[in-house]
Amino acid sequence: MHRSQAASANPGLLPLVGRTPIARVQTDLPHPHPGFWAKLECLSAGGMKARAAMSMLMGARGRGELRPGAPVVESTSGTLGIGLAFAGQALGHPVILVGDTELEPSMRQLLRTYGARLELVDRPAPQGGWQAARIARLREVLARTEDAYWPDQYNNPDNPAGYLSMAAELISQLDHLDVLVCSVGTGGHSAGLVGPLRRRWPRLKVIGVDSVGSAIFGQPARPRLMRGLGSSIHPRNVRHGAFDEVHWVGAVEAVDACRRLARGSFVSGGWSTGAVALVSAWAARAEPGAVVATVFPDGPHRYLGTVYDDDFCHAHGLTATAPAGRPLEIRHPYAAEALGWTRCRTVVDPVAAPDGHIRTARVPAPGGAA
Repeated sequence: MHRSQAASANPGLLPLVGRTPIARVQTDLPHPHPGFWAKLECLSAGGMKARAAMSMLMGARGRGELRPGAPVVESTSGTLGIGLAFAGQALGHPVILVGDTELEPSMRQLLRTYGARLELVDRPAPQGGWQAARIARLREVLARTEDAYWPDQYNNPDNPAGYLSMAAELISQLDHLDVLVCSVGTGGHSAGLVGPLRRRWPRLKVIGVDSVGSAIFGQPARPRLMRGLGSSIHPRNVRHGAFDEVHWVGAVEAVDACRRLARGSFVSGGWSTGAVALVSAWAARAEPGAVVATVFPDGPHRYLGTVYDDDFCHAHGLTATAPAGRPLEIRHPYAAEALGWTRCRTVVDPVAAPDGHIRTARVPAPGGAA
C-alpha cells in the first residue's frame, strides 16, 4: 500500500480564513437594478471552500477518523481542491486530489504548486459523468493509500458547519436581509447559512441557483460546461426544503454576467459568481426595496482561459447568442427541461420524490434554440 509523504503543519495560516468584506454591486446585469450585496470570498486565503475544508478536516481529527499527518483524498472540480491544499498545509496533511482532464491547465498547475498530488480521469462515466468517474478513481486511491481519509464533501455535515462563521459575519455586516441568493453544488454553504440567517431574519427568502444540466433539483443530468456549479449526483448536504425557489442558469448568461461585473465593478469571478450575480440583480429588480445578498465564491484568476478568453467563448458559442434578460418560468421541475435561464417556484427533492425522468416540454435556450 502507498503511504504519502508526511507534511509539517503551519497553524499560523488559520487566521487567514474568512473575515471577508461585502461589496455593493450595481453594475447592469444585464439591465439596471437597485443593487445587491456580495460577500467576497476571493479575499479569504484558500477561497470560500477553505471554510468547508478546515471544518471537515478538524471534525475528522476530533473524532479520530483522520490521524495526525495522514493523507487526505478527495474528488474536486477545482475550488475545493484549493481549500483542501490550504487546510492540508495548515494542519499538516498531504493532499491527493482526484480531478479530470476538463480541469483547466492553470488550475492543475496551481494545485500542484500548493503541494497537492493530482490523479486525473480521462473520460466521464456513462452514468453520473465526470463526478462518478472521479469517485470511482478516488476509491481506487483510497484502497492503495495507507491511513487515507476521504472528506466526502457532498455528504459530510461538517461541510455546511464550516459556513457558520460566514453566517455570523453576514449578520454583523448587514442591518437587515430580505433575500439570500446561493449557488448550489455540494450544498454546503447554503445549508450552513440558512439556519442562522433565518433565526436572525425569520422572513428571509432563499433562492437557489443551479446550472442548466444539473440533477440537484430534479432536472435531467446533462454534460455541463460550467464547473463548480450543479451536480450530476444528488448530494445529501443539499437542503431542498430551505429554498423558496430555484433558478437554472446557462453558460451564456453566466459568462455575460462575469464580464459585465469585471468591466463595471472590478469585482468578478467564475461560473458560480456570474450565475448568482445575474439572479441577485433580477431579485433586486423584482422586489424593489428588498435587501438582497449573495456570495461570490472566488475571483476571476482561474477562469482566464475560459470565462474571460474570447477564443474559448467563441468556440463554445457563448458570445454568438444574446443572453436572456429575464428567466423563463416553469410550474414544476418535472414539467420542462431548462436549456437556458429558467425559474421555478416549486422546489422538490428528486431523491425523495422521483419522477421517472418524464419531461413534458423543453424550455428553449436564449434565442429560441431548442
